Amino acid sequence: MSLAVRTVPQARPETPPRPPRSPRRRAAGAGAGVAVVDLVLLLIAFTVAHFARFPWELSRGAVDAGHLEVLVAPAVVVVWMVLLSAFRTRDPRIAGVGGDEYRRLVTASLVTGALVAVTAYAASIDIARGYVAIAFPVGLLLLVVGRKVVRARLAAHRAAGRRLMDVLLVGDLEDVRYVGRRIACSPGAGYRVSAVVTDCEPSGTAVALGEATAPVVGRVAEVLDLARTSGVAAVVVAGAIAGGHERLRRLGWQLEEHGVELVVSSPIADVAAGRVHERPVDGLPLMHVETPVYTRRFGKRMLDVVGAGVGLLLLAPVFAVVALVIRLDDGGPVFFRQTRVGRGAAEFSILKFRTMCVDAEARMAALHRENEGAGPLFKMKDDPRVTRVGAFLRRTSLDELPQLWNVLVGTMSLVGPRPALPREVALYEDFADRRLLVTPGITGLWQVSGRSDLDWADGVRLDLHYVENWSFVHDLVILARTIPSVLRSRGAY
Repeated sequence: MSLAVRTVPQARPETPPRPPRSPRRRAAGAGAGVAVVDLVLLLIAFTVAHFARFPWELSRGAVDAGHLEVLVAPAVVVVWMVLLSAFRTRDPRIAGVGGDEYRRLVTASLVTGALVAVTAYAASIDIARGYVAIAFPVGLLLLVVGRKVVRARLAAHRAAGRRLMDVLLVGDLEDVRYVGRRIACSPGAGYRVSAVVTDCEPSGTAVALGEATAPVVGRVAEVLDLARTSGVAAVVVAGAIAGGHERLRRLGWQLEEHGVELVVSSPIADVAAGRVHERPVDGLPLMHVETPVYTRRFGKRMLDVVGAGVGLLLLAPVFAVVALVIRLDDGGPVFFRQTRVGRGAAEFSILKFRTMCVDAEARMAALHRENEGAGPLFKMKDDPRVTRVGAFLRRTSLDELPQLWNVLVGTMSLVGPRPALPREVALYEDFADRRLLVTPGITGLWQVSGRSDLDWADGVRLDLHYVENWSFVHDLVILARTIPSVLRSRGAY
C-alpha cells in the first residue's frame, strides 16, 4: 500500500518593488542621453563637411580625396565630446533653463577649434581649410539646435509634472510663499515643492503657493530629519533662518552626508544674472548689483529707426488694404489716436488702426460694470464696441502696425513696457511708475507672455524686469518671440 504524499507548493516570495530612481540617477541617465545626441550630431556635421568639401573627388571615386580628413575627424569628435563634458554642458543644474548651457556649449566648441588649429600647425597636419570651415560651424549649429529640441521635450515633461525634483521649502511664511509661487509658476526650472518647513504655521496646515498648495510638515529645527526621511532631492531655504550664516553652512554639510542638495534663495528678485557680480571677501561671497542704465542706448535707437523705417516701406501695401477694409466696413476714420504716457511721464498721441465703433469712448462708462481687466486696465473679451474688421485686426495684431510711425519719431520703441493710459498712471502704486523710466514699446515681455490674459501684477512685474535688466540682445530675443506670440493670438482681444 503506497501512500501518496501531497506536497503543498510553497508560496514564492513576492519580489519587492523596485525603488524609484534617485534624482541623481535620473540626471545621469538624462545626461547620457544628451551625450548620445551630441555624438550623433557631430558625426552628421563632419559627414556633411566631407561631402560638401570633396564632392567631385568622391564622385570620381578617388581614393585620396579627403583621406586625411577621414582619419582626423574621429579624433576631433572625441576631443569635442570630452570638452563638452569638461565644461559641464550637460550638468543637470543648468539643463533646460537659462543661458549658461549655451554659453558653455559655445565655449567648449571654440576651445575645440583652437586646439585643432594649434595641433594641426604644430604637427604640420595639412587639413583642408574648407573642411574645417564647414565642419565646425555646422557642428556648433547642430549642437545648439539639438539642445533646443532637448529643452523643448524636457519643458513639456516638466509642465506635465514629470522629471521634477521634489524639494523642501524652508523659511518664514512670507518668504516661503513668495519663493514657492515663483517655483510653482516656473516648472521649467525643474523643482516641485513637496512640503514646507516653517515656524510660522503648525504641522498639518497647508500653504498656498500660487495655484498649488504644500503641507507644513514640521519646524525649521527638524529640517535635517525631515529631509532625510522624506526622500527629497534638495532643501530650498527661502530667506533667512534662525542661526544665520553659521547655521546655514552647517546645514549644508549635514545635508551633504545624506545626498541632499542645499539651495539658497537670493533676497534679490528680478535682477538679471549679468548685473550681479560676486566679490569674495574673506570667503564670504558678496553680490554686487550694478545700477541699471536707462539712457545712452544708441544701439536701441538705431534698431528702432531702421526697423520702423523698413517696416513702414515694406508694409505700405498692407496699410493700404487695411485702410480700405476699415473704410468700407462702416465708413468711419481709418486711424485711432489716443493719449498715452511715455518716457518721463510725457504724454504723446499713439496711432493705431481703428478697431472699435466711432463712439467707443462715449460708450465706455456704460460698460464699466462688465470690465474683465485686471487692476487699472479696462478689457472685455467680447466687447460690443469692436467692429467685425476690428476683431480680426486685434486677433492678428495688425491694428498695432501704425505705431511704427511712433517708433520712427521717437515717442515709442520697438521693444519696451506697455504704453499706459493717463488714468492708469494715476492709479500706479508701489513703484509701478518705474515703467516710465524708459520708452514704451510696440512689443515687450508683457505682450509676448500673454497680453490681456496676464494678471495686472504679473504684467507690471514683467515690465519692471525689462526696465531694470535691459540689454540689446534681450530686445532681439523679445522681437523673435513676438512672431510666434502673434501667430498664437494668445490674449489678443
